[in-house]
Amino acid sequence: MRKVIVSMNVTLDGFMAGEHCELDWHFKSWNEEMARATAEQLSKADTILLGGITYRGMAQYWNSNPVNAIRPREDLDFASMLNSYPKVVFSKTMSTVTWNNARLAKRDIGEEVAELKHRRGKDMIIYGSGKIVAALTKLGLVDEFRMWVHPVVIGCGKPVFKELPGMLDLELYKIEAFSSGVVILYYTIK
Repeated sequence: MRKVIVSMNVTLDGFMAGEHCELDWHFKSWNEEMARATAEQLSKADTILLGGITYRGMAQYWNSNPVNAIRPREDLDFASMLNSYPKVVFSKTMSTVTWNNARLAKRDIGEEVAELKHRRGKDMIIYGSGKIVAALTKLGLVDEFRMWVHPVVIGCGKPVFKELPGMLDLELYKIEAFSSGVVILYYTIK
């Protein structure tokens, strides 16, 4: 069965974005080493699950022609995969999506993802999308968390696990550290 993997950038104080969805803190520590790791993670998946806010931000940035952008080579690999992979968008406010290979989910999130998990293929990955992560976690459909912890404290913003009703028991199985000070904590759910 395919797994649902959450890959989330977070601040040291547990926020996934600033109060107004700011991600400027995320880009301060970004480097080619992290770009390679991101591309490697995505290469082991074949489907991207996104909420509406994350979809709009990522589509706007990555849907452009990556060849004309000034990016590290590894970001070009990541952009190529992002643009070619199927993307399932969960949004109650959007009526259309325009990013290549993206579609709006038509069914309830639990039904949609449960059915996708049973299809043949590689794992599915979620970037950002806090509400989607919370909903899928509550439904027991998330298999793994990869928390990219950035060495920055922003004091306030959008907390990662705001909408979870109780304790989430996780097991750490791997740590990956980068020269920028960012650390990926890999957790499975017990």
